[in-house]
Amino acid sequence: MPTPDLSAMLRWPNVPACYGWLALDRRGRWRLRGETLTHPGLIAFLNRQYGCDGNGNHFVQNGPQRVYVELEYTPWVVHLGATGELETHVGTPVTEIRGAAIDEQGNLLLETADGIALLCDRDLPALHGCLLLANGMPADDASVLAAMRAEDSAASALTLSWRGTRVPVRSLRRAEVARRHGFIASPQPAALEEQR
Repeated sequence: MPTPDLSAMLRWPNVPACYGWLALDRRGRWRLRGETLTHPGLIAFLNRQYGCDGNGNHFVQNGPQRVYVELEYTPWVVHLGATGELETHVGTPVTEIRGAAIDEQGNLLLETADGIALLCDRDLPALHGCLLLANGMPADDASVLAAMRAEDSAASALTLSWRGTRVPVRSLRRAEVARRHGFIASPQPAALEEQR
């Protein structure tokens, strides 16, 4: 996980935080007031300054100001990079998958060293062949649908096999992801004041 430069906060400790301006969408794109950002320098800055406080609120440190990030789904989005390896939306390689889950909409969630990450929907077809049945055979559509329909937190019959690692895939309701993985999807000023 990148480490934001927090030195400016020490010099100017009372700069008000910013809410509702910056968002991370489900494909790992930054959005400023609803508009997708495309400027490479600005995206690189946001990626470099992305962080999380101890309460699960994600933010970008902009000098002395924290700009809190609205998360469309998870705080991390992973995709297949140009080399065919998984990487986060900020460009960090995913070297370890610690767990996996599938939600009722068919989204694949990966537990990484950085935290819970949504696999970008564009890369779902490429990883579909990595979903296996207990006997090691590729999962068929009926098995994937059964995992999607299973009760929350139920162990599905699927495993995810990726680069020599094989982890069970559990079923998880989308509404439970933030609570289970300890992040705040929509940081609010009043809630942050209570957390202090």
